[in-house]
Order: sequence, then C-alpha cells, then structure tokens
Amino acid sequence: MAAWDLSVKVEDLGPDAPPVTISVASDLHVGGVILKLVEKTQMQRNWSDHALWWDQKQRWLLRTAWTLEKYGIHADARLLFMPQHKPLKLGLPSGKTVMLKACFSNPVFQTVMGICRMLNIRHPEELSLLRPVEEKKKKKDKDMTEEIYDLTEVPLSSVSRPCLYNGMPAHFADSEQMEGVYKMLSVTQPPPAPEVIAKQYRPASVVDKSHIHGRWLDSSRCLMQQGIQENDRLWLRFKYYSFYDIEPKYDVVRLTQLYEQARWAILLEDIDCTEEEMMLFGALQYHINKVALSEPQMMSSNAALDDLESALQSLEVKMEGDSSSASDLLENMTAPELNDYLKIFRPKRLTLKGYKQYWFKFQDTSISYFKSKEESIGEPIQQINLKGCEVAPDVNVAAQKFLIRLLIPAPEGMNEVYLRCENEQQYAQWMAGCRLASKGKSLADSSFQSEIQSIRSFLAMQKTNSGSSNNSAASDESINTHSLVSPRYHKKYKPKQLTPRILDAYQNVAQLSLTDALMRFLQIWQALPDFGLSYVVVRFKGSRKDEVLGIAPNRLIRIDLGVGDVVKTWRYNNMKQWNVNWDIKQMAIEFEGNVNIAFGCVTADCKIVHEFIGGYIFMSTRSREKSDTLNEELFHKLTGGHEAL
Repeated sequence: MAAWDLSVKVEDLGPDAPPVTISVASDLHVGGVILKLVEKTQMQRNWSDHALWWDQKQRWLLRTAWTLEKYGIHADARLLFMPQHKPLKLGLPSGKTVMLKACFSNPVFQTVMGICRMLNIRHPEELSLLRPVEEKKKKKDKDMTEEIYDLTEVPLSSVSRPCLYNGMPAHFADSEQMEGVYKMLSVTQPPPAPEVIAKQYRPASVVDKSHIHGRWLDSSRCLMQQGIQENDRLWLRFKYYSFYDIEPKYDVVRLTQLYEQARWAILLEDIDCTEEEMMLFGALQYHINKVALSEPQMMSSNAALDDLESALQSLEVKMEGDSSSASDLLENMTAPELNDYLKIFRPKRLTLKGYKQYWFKFQDTSISYFKSKEESIGEPIQQINLKGCEVAPDVNVAAQKFLIRLLIPAPEGMNEVYLRCENEQQYAQWMAGCRLASKGKSLADSSFQSEIQSIRSFLAMQKTNSGSSNNSAASDESINTHSLVSPRYHKKYKPKQLTPRILDAYQNVAQLSLTDALMRFLQIWQALPDFGLSYVVVRFKGSRKDEVLGIAPNRLIRIDLGVGDVVKTWRYNNMKQWNVNWDIKQMAIEFEGNVNIAFGCVTADCKIVHEFIGGYIFMSTRSREKSDTLNEELFHKLTGGHEAL
C-alpha cells in the first residue's frame, strides 16, 4: 500500500509545538501509529495512558488493533495524542472542591465509577456529573480563593483495585495531607454562615429546578465528546434517589456526602418542608455538628473482626428463627388483622364534604370499609388493595393531626385517598400496616412490630417539650440558628426567636449517636412528599402549553404549571414500553390499560429524561445476590438510547 503523511499534535510537547508528521499506510493499525509517534518524539516517559483523539469525528481511537482504513482515517484527519486521564475540578455535595484525574475517554458512567473508587463511595451508579450553576459573584469576593484538595498524584493503579487500610483506601494513608483530604470527605462540614447560604443559587420555581436537571451529562458518552476540557469544573451529585444498602461501617464517605446533599437541598429550599420539619432538621444539624466535633471519626478498627461479628449475629438470628415452637407457628397461621373506626376523605371528587367515619378492616394487603362495626360481616362499601400503592405521612403532632396519604394505582393514573387516625397509637399501627402492604407484605410479617416502633420514635422526635424550654442547652448562646434553617425563616424570625424552638426539637435527638443522627436526618428527608423528584419542562402531544414532568424513583408525575398541582401520576411498574424518536426529540410511553402518552422536552435533552427512566428501572433490578457486581451492560441498554452498545 502507498505510504502517506499523517500529522498528529502531541499534547506533551506543549500547546505551541508543531504537529509531528509520520509516514503511514492505510493498513497500519492504531497501535503502530502510536509506536511511530513515541519513537519520533524521543521523550522518555510512561505513555501507557495516552491515546489518539480524532477531532473532526469527536471520538477516541481506542481499538489499537483497528487499521487506519477501518477507522476511515485519511491525511486530512486532525489527530491529537494525549493522556486519557486529565485533571478535573470536582465540586462535592458538601461544597468542597477536589482536583483529581478523571478518565476523559470512557463513557461518563465508567468515569464516575473511577471517581467513586478513588473517593471510597460504594454504589457509584447512583451518582453522576453535571455542569455547575454559576454562583452570584460580587466584586468584594475577587480576593477570595477557594481551597482545592489535590488528589492528582494518586496513582491510577491504586484506584482500579483499592485496598483498605484502617477502613480507608490505602492511597489516603500515604501522607498527612492525604489523610486530611479523607477527613474532609468523611466528616460533616460545620453549618454554613447565613451569608454563604444567601450567596448560593436558589431555584425559585419548578421551572428553575428543571433548568438544573437539564445540566446532567450524558452517561453513555465520554467527557471529551461533551466539550469538557482539562481543569474544567463539574459537580458530582447523587442523581438517582434510590439509595441501596447503606452500611454506615463501609459507607462513611457516601453517608456524609449524601447528608450534605440533603442538607443543602433543605437549606436552599430545593425541597419543601413544613415549619415543624425545618426546626427538626435544624436541631439534627446542630446535634450532628456538635457530635462530629467531639467524636473521633469512626475508622473501622479491624474489618475482619467486624465481619466475623456480623456473621455470628446473623447466624444467631437464624438459629433463633428456626427454634419456634408449634404453638408459635399456630399463632402465626391465624393471620392478624386490624379493625377500627377511621375517617376517610377522597380529594379527587370536587366536593366540599370533609372526612366521613367508617369501620375499617385491614386484612392481608387490603383495606375494606363498612358503614359500622355491626355491618362488617356483610359486603364492604369498598375494598382497597394496597399492593404497589404509595404511602406518605401527613402529621402534625402538636395539632394532633395524623393523616395517612394513599396513592392507589388505577389505569388512568393514581387515585388519592386520605385516612385520618384519632391518636398516635392507632396511626402507628395503621401506617405500619399500609407500608408493609404497599410492598406486598401482610400484617403477619415479622417486621410489622419494628415498623410500628420506628414510626413511634419518629413521632416522639416531633413532640415539643414546652415545659422544659429553659434547658441546659438554652444557655448555649453560640448556636447560630440562621445557619440551620433556610432563608425563608431568616426573614420570618429573628435568631433569638428560633433558638428556643430549635433547642426544643434538639432535646428529642440529643441522645442519638453520630451515625444514628445522620440516618435519621436522611429518613426524614426521604419521607418529605417531594423527595426524589427531578423536574423537566415538557410539552405533551396535543397540548398548547408547557407543563412540568416530575421524575421520581418509582413514578412519573404531570404538573400543571399554572396551578402547580399534580394532574396525573404514572407508575413505572405499569409501564409496558417507552420509545424515543430522536429526530423530532419526542418520547412516547405506553402503560397498561391502553394508556399512551407522548411529549417533547423543552428544558432538557430527551436523552436526559430517557436516562432517568431507564436508570430508575435499572436501580430497581439490584439485589443482594448480585450486589457485588454492577451490570454495566444492562445500565447502558436501559439508558443508552440509539448509541447503546
């Protein structure tokens, strides 16, 4: 074959160096091109991470056995020879910035896996990268340079197979500076100053929130293909609100960063909560900061001993479970049920009628209700099957309001039903029953009692101890309450008005350990009605106005922009298939019961919506047996679209 000249720009020679020209033939493979380049530059270094980037086609030439002809490369190709791993500034959920070497040649999904391995975060599939939102810059802030934690010296080999030392990856044990970085990752940050909160970007509406969700990077393409350059700044965030298997012993960094993301979501009013809940979040932040300062960070002393201990414990539980007597078994065979008077309300039908009282019966996974106790032998007025429904609390302990909000699947969307309980005890039992039934478990399930207990302890935290408001902590005037609540409350209350309320709520959590307090904070965050919603502005087929699509871990919701109300809800488990028409950027989804919807995306690429839906379906396929290995191929099949493997 005839030889011809190929010019390649070698990044290591500097930006102004002329391209290196080598003589090649079309049947030369990419590996041979790299060999010739390296020989011609005569530079002594490790070239193993380098690869060729084809500028016009925006693609890496990673298959070194392919020939130039197979790739379709001719003399006019603009090729760059450069490292695949380059420095990247990464904003963490905590607001801190790390500089690390990320892979610019693999799909973003794999790049995030590498970043999470370096930072010691398990289940990297829950996180992703997005372009940052610009902060409001003031002239005064020019001299303020932010601290950047440097991890660029960490060898790539130690990241691919991290071995743990004292509970942290060995590369963090190399020096005091590296240990400092690990401490920053794994210890919660002190409450931010009120002026720092005020400076951050705060989405004012659902539309503002939808613009943020338009910034997620595409998981199936690499950083270079998305215009990301060396030293650029990106955010690392939890993208899928479906947190699998949180184990405080192994998830120190993951738990801390998840708490930081939740805390900022609440401080920046990214998610709505009631005033009572805000005081509780404030108290928990105050407590977490107090304990984090006093408690040395939990470094797992000896992982092998810990594993042995947990194995023995689970064996003990199994042994106890096996030795149940015949009378116990008989007792379990007669399925338990709940019976009581409750009040019911259906907000869907446009009536002004309030709650009506009926006699309710809870059996297996369904609720039936009758006019009165005496009539409960006959046919019920209605039977509601709770399997697959959604259960949300609506509680205000001070006002003695105990509501259970049920969203029941129906072909045309979801039907909403409210159940009103009289007191805490009744609420705890019925709420626990509803939660189990929604997962397909009956009241005979062993977790019923523990579920009741956890609901009760949750209620106990919301109680206010008004009698003991002159408690010892109240003398602690160092509490800056405006650092613990969102700006809305800075305007509404003076710090000294907030202090007694936050300290009141603090009494209910003051006994919690650091891990328990973090877990409790996350539990309350996850129980908020708007938890886990990512928004996109869309236009439904046949509609003349823009609407908002909310994407949650288990459902899609349609929101009317004018009123801000939820118009429809569709669950993923009723979804038969979804398709994307990439040419006209339209998504079509088919649900059971011949329900079809189609929409075009306004504030985000439809690839982002496609990836969210596919990603959540992927998250629901994870199970204990397979938890060690991540089925990357399945993720790309569900989220990759027409570029999928």
